Amino acid sequence: MNVSVHGAKTQLSKLLDLVEDGEEVVIERHGRPVAQLVPVRKPRPSALGAMRGQFKMAEGWERALTDEEVEAFWKGR
Repeated sequence: MNVSVHGAKTQLSKLLDLVEDGEEVVIERHGRPVAQLVPVRKPRPSALGAMRGQFKMAEGWERALTDEEVEAFWKGR
């Protein structure tokens, strides 16, 4: 649905109801689209820590790499 700036100002509540029902509303100024009203996406819950306890890290995994290890890594060895 397209609506003028004046129409958007005078019918904002009605337009928000339409958006809540899934309608997308384009606001036009002088016949050109300038804004779009769309429903707010609900944030997904974070998956951080979702695999906690599923695997074990090798001892010393956090140590800095040696220069030789870094070179081998970048050369794909």
